[in-house]
Amino acid sequence: MSKHLASREDEAFRESVEDFSLPVNRFNHRAHIRLAYVYLASNNLDTAHQLMRAALLGLLSHNGVDPQKYHETLTRAWILAVAHFMAESPPAQSSDELIDANPQLLDKAIMGHHYSADLLATEEARISFVEPDVSAIPRHVG
Repeated sequence: MSKHLASREDEAFRESVEDFSLPVNRFNHRAHIRLAYVYLASNNLDTAHQLMRAALLGLLSHNGVDPQKYHETLTRAWILAVAHFMAESPPAQSSDELIDANPQLLDKAIMGHHYSADLLATEEARISFVEPDVSAIPRHVG
């Protein structure tokens, strides 16, 4: 179990994503990071990833967005990144607390330190997780 906690606001946010009441145009990068944090606060890495995938695909489907917009490698890589910062940070009481302590999570370009643009543009990377080709993403057990 994680030392980090999801706040009531985090849980309400998760519910709004899962029940599709959050407008899709408000699901920005910070929202992705927040949702990953909420799932990781109470689940292991693989379960958090499965929940994230289901939530994102559900949100796309519900809003009539092409499911091809979903990118498996980026989803898994961001789950790994959030897990890394959670493991390296003091216990947080909310996603905002973790993000405020680690503002680099808001830098969408951070994955460029791990993946080449060419690899991320492949169909294989879109439909299944591929390991980084530039530098490894730190992994934490727990």
